[in-house]
Amino acid sequence: MPASKLPEDTFAGATPAIDGIRVGVGGWTYAPWRDNFYPPKLVQRRELEYASRRLSAIEINGTFYGAQKPSTYANWAAQTPEGFVFSVKAPMRIVQSKVLAKAAGQVEDFLGGIASLGDRLGPVVWQFETPRLDREDFTTFIAQLPAQVDGRRVRHVLDVRDSAFVDARYVALAREHGVATVFTDSREFPSFSDITADFVYARLMRSRSEFPDGYSEDELAHWASRARIWARGGVPDDLPRISANGTPHAEARDVFVFFISAAKERNPAAAMALIEQLRATSRPT
Repeated sequence: MPASKLPEDTFAGATPAIDGIRVGVGGWTYAPWRDNFYPPKLVQRRELEYASRRLSAIEINGTFYGAQKPSTYANWAAQTPEGFVFSVKAPMRIVQSKVLAKAAGQVEDFLGGIASLGDRLGPVVWQFETPRLDREDFTTFIAQLPAQVDGRRVRHVLDVRDSAFVDARYVALAREHGVATVFTDSREFPSFSDITADFVYARLMRSRSEFPDGYSEDELAHWASRARIWARGGVPDDLPRISANGTPHAEARDVFVFFISAAKERNPAAAMALIEQLRATSRPT
């Protein structure tokens, strides 16, 4: 079916946050999704337009390898419906700097560029894969992260993958500065659910190809329940934590859940299935 003959509602509507919970995937360009997520014959230039109407958030991973022009970010934002947000992964040239404390200028340039996303700008993810981080240098870097860019709040998320670095001191530092730490449901990376900010950021990395939706129905129901607990200001009691004390009080929280990696071909289906689970139990307004 040619793109011009797609159903009229293909690009209509939006998928808003449900009780403060947003659900999405990493990126929007992945060849296998053209067989099981995107409509047949949908032109690639309209994939973001389509995906942003089935999901409530997308994590931009490509910026890890290189920042884009402000005009590119503005164009991406223009393709998405009102209420949709992007989270953005910071460039590796910053997070892999030999001296993080001296990267303030690069941070400012990067954030100034993604400010072109306007109200579509969600959390910024700082993913540190380098082993043996220097704690003093890291502390200085976190303290320099700006809380606003162009008058708009910037929410920061830390994803430190050095297991030796991830301890109670790291959790305390994140809480001191009000930045979130990624809950990474993964066997490969540090996985802990300590809440350190006024929002929660989860990257679920265990989808399996044998399930059409990446996860079993029961597993998705459990994740829907956990997301609701987070959104209502609580803490799920069945997830690992590093520090038992100090969770910031909240009556409600924004929650971001992304299906990332693993059986990547299943992740859009997993996200949409979780959205349906949340809709089925949404609080009446």
